[in-house]
Amino acid sequence: MASSTRRDLIKSAGAIAGGVSLMGASAAASSGEATRLPGIKVAGYDYDRVKGIMDGRAGIEGADVSFHYQDIYSVNELAFGDDKPYEVSELGLIPYVNKFINDGYRGYTLIPIFISRVFRHRNVFVRADSGIEKPEDLKGRKVGTPGYGMSANTWIRGFLKDEYGVEADDMQWIETTKSSDAGELSGSGWSAFEPGGESPYFLPDGFPLTPGPKGVDEGELLLSGQCDALITAITPKAFIEGDPGIKRLFPDVKATEQAYFKKTGLFPIMHVVGVRTSAIEENPDLPMAVYAMYSKAKQIAYDDLETTTSLKVSLPWVTQEYEDTRRLMGADYWRYGIEANRKELELVMRYTYEQGLVKRREDFLKLFHPSTHTT
Repeated sequence: MASSTRRDLIKSAGAIAGGVSLMGASAAASSGEATRLPGIKVAGYDYDRVKGIMDGRAGIEGADVSFHYQDIYSVNELAFGDDKPYEVSELGLIPYVNKFINDGYRGYTLIPIFISRVFRHRNVFVRADSGIEKPEDLKGRKVGTPGYGMSANTWIRGFLKDEYGVEADDMQWIETTKSSDAGELSGSGWSAFEPGGESPYFLPDGFPLTPGPKGVDEGELLLSGQCDALITAITPKAFIEGDPGIKRLFPDVKATEQAYFKKTGLFPIMHVVGVRTSAIEENPDLPMAVYAMYSKAKQIAYDDLETTTSLKVSLPWVTQEYEDTRRLMGADYWRYGIEANRKELELVMRYTYEQGLVKRREDFLKLFHPSTHTT
């Protein structure tokens, strides 16, 4: 029953774009016939849910689609820069919201494909001797981060406020100039503290945010005693290596995150898919065609997780974990579309405004192409 429900979803998505031949606007106008596009380049991480795009099983009728691996740092830099080489790109949702509202950015238009989602209770770390045992203990403490405005941090501050009553300004924030996974940082808010620097944030006067020492990453900051906790999407290198001086605030992360989902129904969104606006102007059907392509690729990933004759994922009990996840979160737990994600999207707009990342609050529908509003 669950499998047929998921397949109905992908059939529905495919029907929206199925049979639509994409064509260049000038060619269509002059000949009235569909012409095959020279190519649609898709960029992002190589998740299981895009494998079908990578190997060609999920594509777009009338177009040659190629997949190009890029990490989130690269795709954001390219998309928000002048080049924009990809017609379709993974993007950080909250960085996009910030650029859209604060800078009037319109280089890419979003479609409701939420390609990266992560529960973030796992990303709060504390120094073992800090005395911090519960979220409320963070009040008045120094918290290190490689980026105050990171998507993960925005969600963490959101649930700390909503679930535990801990406000962002209850903590003293230290923004590092280096991360343990990406090295020196050039685009984070610490540049606001340089001579002539301009803050990317819209924080009230006196908000407790200061720069960290040059060349010190978040793990080093914590273990040296310069902060008491870390809030970061990055798992600190010291934690990975088993340093006893650092631990998670929530010891049983899985149970905590599952309880959060049971209570709220939220599955936090990190990254989204955008279509270059100039490509949409040439091919107005492109947003829904891309939506259908990603939906089909997701179904392929679901089918692989369900396969038991020969495991396609290198985890011995992957099928049992998959079944447990479906029981908890529903058959189509990695949900795409506007309506199924309305609550998360409304929270993103609220959190970014309340936390000083944007200068005004907007309706999230403005971010998405109109053809996708009924998904």
